[in-house]
Amino acid sequence: MSPIWFFEDVNLFKILCPHKFKAYKANHEFDHYKKSDYIYFEDDQASKVYLIEKGKVKLGYYGEDGEEVVKAILTKGELFGETAILGESVRQEFAQSIDNATSICPIGVDTMYNLMRDNQTFSFKIYKFIGFRFKKLERRLKLLMFKDCKTRLIEFLGDMCAEYGYDCKETEQTIIKHPYTQKDIASLIGTSRPTLNILLKELKEEQYIDFNRKEIRLRKKLPNVS
Repeated sequence: MSPIWFFEDVNLFKILCPHKFKAYKANHEFDHYKKSDYIYFEDDQASKVYLIEKGKVKLGYYGEDGEEVVKAILTKGELFGETAILGESVRQEFAQSIDNATSICPIGVDTMYNLMRDNQTFSFKIYKFIGFRFKKLERRLKLLMFKDCKTRLIEFLGDMCAEYGYDCKETEQTIIKHPYTQKDIASLIGTSRPTLNILLKELKEEQYIDFNRKEIRLRKKLPNVS
C-alpha cells in the first residue's frame, strides 16, 4: 500500500457521524437517496459536509459544451462537500447517488467546526485529507486533458492498486478488490464502456491483467506511462 494520508484507509463515518456524539445525537438524522437522485447541484448553497453510511456517490460538473466530467466516485465511509469547511459559499460541483440505497449523514458546517475545535489533532488531519483530495483531483484532471485513454486507464489501475491492492503469494499476482463497476471506471477515466472493454481486453492479451466484475489481478508490473 502507498503512504497516503491518514483517512484513505479509515471509515470517516465511524469517526465523524454526529449520532456518536451525545451533544448532537438527538437532532441527527440520515438522508436516503435512490439511484440518480441528487444530493446537491452546482451553485447550491454550501452549508454542510456529507458522510456516506452506505451506497455510492458521484461528484462532477458540466463543461461549457454540456458534457459531464466525473471528478470522483465515493463509497461507504467517505467524506464529500468538504470545501464548505474552507468557506466555500456555493457548490462548484454536483453530488449524485449512483446506488439504489444510498444513506448519507449530513453535518452542518458549524457542527463540523465544533467537532474539529474539540480535537486539534483531528482538525489537522481533516485539513490534510482535504489537501490530499485536491492533489488527487488535480492529477486526475491533468490526465483527462493531456493523456490518451489507455494511459489514463493504466494510471487509474495504478491508483486502484495503491488503494485496494494486496499481494497474493500463491499466484504471485497483485489482487485489486475495488468498489467500482465498469461504468464507474469508464466515467472516471473519461471514456465509454465499449472503449474501456477494448482497453481491458488489450491489457489482458498483453498479459498484464486478468479481470472480472469484482476484482482485477495484475499478472506483471504495469507498463511505464510517465
